[in-house]
Amino acid sequence: MRNDNAQATALYRLLWRWHFYAGLLVIPLMVMLAGTGAVYLFKPQLDHWQERDYRALSVAGEVSPDAQLQAALAAYPGATFHSYRLPEAPGDAALIHLALPGSEMRDVFVSPQGRVLGSRDPEALISEVVQKLHGQLLLGHPGSWVVEIAASWAIVLILSGLYLWWPRGRGLAGVLYPRLGNKGRLFWRDLHAVGGFWVSGLALVLLFTGLPWAHAWGSAFKAVRAELGWVKGAQDWTIGGTPVGDPHAEHDHAAMMAGMDHAAMGHTGMAHIGTDHAAMGHGAMAPVRLSEMVARAQSEHLAFPVLVTPPGGPARFGRKGSANWTVRSDSANRPLRVTISYDAMTGREVAREGQADKHVIDRVLAYGIAWHEGQLLGWINQLIGLLTAVILVILPVSGFVMWRRRKPQDQLGAPPLPPVKARIGVIAAVLGVLMVLLPLLTLSLLAMILIDALIVSRSARLSRWLGAAR
Repeated sequence: MRNDNAQATALYRLLWRWHFYAGLLVIPLMVMLAGTGAVYLFKPQLDHWQERDYRALSVAGEVSPDAQLQAALAAYPGATFHSYRLPEAPGDAALIHLALPGSEMRDVFVSPQGRVLGSRDPEALISEVVQKLHGQLLLGHPGSWVVEIAASWAIVLILSGLYLWWPRGRGLAGVLYPRLGNKGRLFWRDLHAVGGFWVSGLALVLLFTGLPWAHAWGSAFKAVRAELGWVKGAQDWTIGGTPVGDPHAEHDHAAMMAGMDHAAMGHTGMAHIGTDHAAMGHGAMAPVRLSEMVARAQSEHLAFPVLVTPPGGPARFGRKGSANWTVRSDSANRPLRVTISYDAMTGREVAREGQADKHVIDRVLAYGIAWHEGQLLGWINQLIGLLTAVILVILPVSGFVMWRRRKPQDQLGAPPLPPVKARIGVIAAVLGVLMVLLPLLTLSLLAMILIDALIVSRSARLSRWLGAAR
């Protein structure tokens, strides 16, 4: 019995030590990720607020989408037409996405009467900046790797925390609810342990549904899916902030040139596709106009935002620019997304892809990502996500306070090593599974082992400071 108790104590101390170092590693990033994630939950409201000057306008004297497009192109000579976003409600301005000479992108707002009201850099949207900070720390792929390492260790942090939280014969106080009447370290301990228990499931869902976006994990997952034949249709999310496929393949130039040849459009290319019937002559078949495609898109009643992309339009998630017109719902509630293709010359529907047409993995991930972004269940999802983010800020703050209260002046304050070597059979198996599933966790853990073997173990002073000396 005494040996069993000693082993239980040794295992508890060992996991407490892992929990401490994992927390020390991810505290700053966890606070940042929780904060930016909380903001991004309200992307629809943020975007709506930033477009407030272009909504609820008069509809008297409305012009066609073709005329709106021509107004946008006239305001930006030499620009290329990428997409037309349908107004969300009558009286809202149309958003026309253009590529300016030199590859700069521009969102142009055109009133129902065909007047250019303003424009913006799509990369400067609040939600866009928050998303890049959340997923890449504004550092591109290296930032994505750092975020992925933090997310991987956060999973270790949660699992080890659940082991430390386990009641072991205690009552409900301090387990399922905090003892708020207590002060000092016991108060912070209850806040940390109880909050961690209640948020653990939601946090794990957020962490695992965020991994497909990460550069290293997402790339490996994409390769495994391709090898096992688990790909059906185009992948509908980015990897490391970059659309799947060639990030430089903004357009399918062959399709664009074909559209130009069909429409006899000359040097303006896509800018006039479907807008100039006179250029065709009387005997040729006229290409389908933008206005006709917008009417078709409106009749589908797809979830906002709905984008109409011309033949040869921008590549997306590895799908080359199509030779057809494309109507796509880009709804943040991803299970609602639908993509429809129409023949550029006849307007006949040639393809339709919805959630039911995707591989089961894509369908599951669509629900997971929509939950992650707070859009699956509307405002209820947003409030649950916000509460999760608040608790995820409280956890590192309370952990930091506990650490500072017990930290010795001349040491880091890591939990001491157990007096006997702990048997970690089941724990090792769990860690092995995590190391297989999380490649950057494996690499960072190996790096820590090397640092311990080559540096820490050779310095008695450093070992004492880290609490690694027995």
